Amino acid sequence: MEEPKPKLLLIDDDECLLRLMSIRLEGEGFDVTSVNNATHALRLTYNNAYDVVLSDLRMPGMDGLNLFDELLLKHRDLPVILMTAHGTIKDAVAATQRGVFSFLTKPVDHKELRQTLLKAVSQTSRQTNIGEWCAGIVTRSPGMIRLLKQAEQVADKNVSVLISGASGTGKELLAKAIHKASDRHDKPFVAINCGALPEDLLESELFGHVKGSYTGAFKDTTGLFREAEGGTLFLDEIGDMPLSLQVKLLRALQERSVRPVGSSQSIEIDVRIISATHKDLQKAMKTGEFREDLFYRLNVVNLEIPTLKDRFEDIPMLAEHLLRQSAEKHDIDVLKFADDAITLMSKSDWPGNVRQLVNVVERCVALTSSQIIPASLVEQALSQENKYWPSLTEARDSFEYEYLCRLLQLTEGNVTRASDLAGRNRTDMHKLMKKHGLVAADFRSA
Repeated sequence: MEEPKPKLLLIDDDECLLRLMSIRLEGEGFDVTSVNNATHALRLTYNNAYDVVLSDLRMPGMDGLNLFDELLLKHRDLPVILMTAHGTIKDAVAATQRGVFSFLTKPVDHKELRQTLLKAVSQTSRQTNIGEWCAGIVTRSPGMIRLLKQAEQVADKNVSVLISGASGTGKELLAKAIHKASDRHDKPFVAINCGALPEDLLESELFGHVKGSYTGAFKDTTGLFREAEGGTLFLDEIGDMPLSLQVKLLRALQERSVRPVGSSQSIEIDVRIISATHKDLQKAMKTGEFREDLFYRLNVVNLEIPTLKDRFEDIPMLAEHLLRQSAEKHDIDVLKFADDAITLMSKSDWPGNVRQLVNVVERCVALTSSQIIPASLVEQALSQENKYWPSLTEARDSFEYEYLCRLLQLTEGNVTRASDLAGRNRTDMHKLMKKHGLVAADFRSA
């Protein structure tokens, strides 16, 4: 399928120049709509979506800057490039400070114009033939667009979806978008991180409990399955769910009913399951850490989100999108990143993916003293981010591994003593050691 042409709205009161530029830009692959005044152009934007606006600055009636101001109110993400035969440094500075994407002087160098237009198109956050259901996901990456179209295809089918991908890629955001596109969109979307709670608490959270079923159970609770009735339950980090609880989850999915902790009665449920993991569940099945039957029950459709590095073309527009969100949230007067700052971000590795990019943008917005964020500030934020802030699951796993290593060193590999010190039984200790690939013999003295 052929990629759609970038849509360009061209405005100039010089009819001859307008015709000439339209022909030339159409020949270079743009879908050009040309008009000779800004008022007409503004009306066109009410019912049509454009990737970029290219306008003369000086025109009778509404001029280019007035047009930009109007577009800013309703189409904040739409890049505007201004041209003028009367260009001055003062005009250019004023325009860029107000958020105009670029400022070109006539006669326009066509190579410079083409590069500026392509750059503007690559940074616009207008979605390409996807839809309102995933408006919160900012992308122009062909791979991501294909993924979103697959997600849209399965959204209305009542099948389980497993979203895989590295930490920080936005798995919950995709799960919410699928829920929004489904026929369950007017029912609850309920999320839980399966790696963030101990086993007994996680069971109670999922299935509910009856009063008095355990110490601290002072009243009946419904549990998340019943809270999500008619809607979607999102099980994040499903690969961290304990094996014993995997059995109970499988039974609930097979029988379409849940039994609260301490109850003898099962309750029917109507819930769509979307799960997510950063782990390799195929490998976990081979090592016995994840049940094969549960895997096939959850993995009816698999959607794998690429890393941010693998969708590098999204970095400029994502950064600008996050900057606008952060500036509005914290009420800070900042317009954009400098070009060399965008280049620096585009070349970075982003091991923490979109979550790390959010942190860098937030830090830059908080620390900037100018409306345009320089590369030096981005470099500073990136150097601090290299001390990568892990997710809760990653932090817990890291602590758990270090703790077990120190404990086994202290007890010279004696699992019984280690279990006593940790306040866990031997079975739990062996499970934890297996999870982290630790062998007691490696810690025993020669």
